[in-house]
Amino acid sequence: MKRIRMFAALTLVATFALGALARAAELPDFTTIVERNSGAVVKILSTQKAPGVAGLPPDIDPRMLEQMPEIFRHLFQYRGQPQRERQSMGSGFLISTDGYILTNHHVVDGADAVQVRLLDRREFDAKVIGSDRRSDIALLKIDAKNLPVVAFGDADELRVGEWVVAIGSPFGLDYSVTAGIVSARGRSLPSEDNANYVPFIQTDVAINPGNSGGPLFNLAGEVVGINSQIYTRSGGSIGLSFAIPISVAINVADQLKDSGHVVRGWLGVGIQDVDRALAESFGLEKPAGALISHLEPEGPAEKAGVRIGDIVTDFDGKPIEESADLPHIVGLVKPGTRAQMRVIRDGKPVDLRITVGELADEEGAATVAGASTSGGRLGLVVEDLDARQKSRLRVGGGVVVREVVAGKPGERAGLLPGDVITQIGRVGVRDAAAFRDIVAGLPAGTHVPVRLLRNGQAGFVAIRIEE
Repeated sequence: MKRIRMFAALTLVATFALGALARAAELPDFTTIVERNSGAVVKILSTQKAPGVAGLPPDIDPRMLEQMPEIFRHLFQYRGQPQRERQSMGSGFLISTDGYILTNHHVVDGADAVQVRLLDRREFDAKVIGSDRRSDIALLKIDAKNLPVVAFGDADELRVGEWVVAIGSPFGLDYSVTAGIVSARGRSLPSEDNANYVPFIQTDVAINPGNSGGPLFNLAGEVVGINSQIYTRSGGSIGLSFAIPISVAINVADQLKDSGHVVRGWLGVGIQDVDRALAESFGLEKPAGALISHLEPEGPAEKAGVRIGDIVTDFDGKPIEESADLPHIVGLVKPGTRAQMRVIRDGKPVDLRITVGELADEEGAATVAGASTSGGRLGLVVEDLDARQKSRLRVGGGVVVREVVAGKPGERAGLLPGDVITQIGRVGVRDAAAFRDIVAGLPAGTHVPVRLLRNGQAGFVAIRIEE
């Protein structure tokens, strides 16, 4: 009996051991990736002079000095006090044997001096060849030869769940290695000015301050992205990090090297996602595409015959599943290129040829301003736009919402006082009288797309007509 129990126990231990060995065999070995590529990863130190007046004693407010007449300023300057400096750290990687380096724009933004440190502890002063805020990419150059370089992979071939590896200097801890998986692809993360030209790779790799600009490798040891952002409430990694696809970075780097700046394609449209209600209101089988909510006058899209309410489903041979896909694709198209675009209009596909324009350095934003009549079925009280408001909004007609009745379709659709309605379905709203006539003729039991202007932005909402 004891022998039987002992045999059973040994069998159980062997089973667990074999299971552990099998699981270990399934885990990737990152050592080769690290050994082959660490030499091409660099640490970047950026130095920026602190704002203020050089030579000013620390107990003197610089604003006081600025308000003094020039003749008295020298009396308050202390020549022995050096100007303070701020230092920040980041990472980067070598892409050519003669010293070109890729990193993030925010790593070197505003820097007065940039220093690069290699794995063998050599240090070089770096020149910023060019830097692009919209993509968060910067190209540096150091004076050196025969340097190790990384190999490039294809970020489009990444699969969600695939292992990836990062090398960088988090919190100044040089050449730290972290690993994780690809959590998602094509993430849209608009910047402060609503620029949205990077389809980010989301991972759960531990990325912290100092990792910015460092490489993200696939299991073949190829760079597939540049670590750029983290989502955090504590200042450290919580498993949400975002990398710029290497194809986007190379495109930007090539332009920075050639001309020092980046040009992007531009259509001159405002877009939004298509949700289930909007899809139904436009006669689509499922939510998909980019809904055109605004057209820049004389812009490329308007010249090509695009209309407000069109839904873009394909551009330049690439499908548009979500609205964020469109700027990602258009931004990489060279201005002046003739491209094919498919839209859904009145439930039917329409193919258009469009000459892609060039995105300006700074985009202008439209400014929104405001015989009373009841919207009746929608629960909206509206007023005509006066001539000044029409001029400011650059519209030929429309009504401004003055009151939203609680519990009515307008409120449920999210309309707010101050919204300017310019179109219902495919019909333009000229004034309050036209608004009343259009609303009276809407069929019950359907969703109707309503175009409005809010805080300088044009968009559509779907309102369900209940009776």
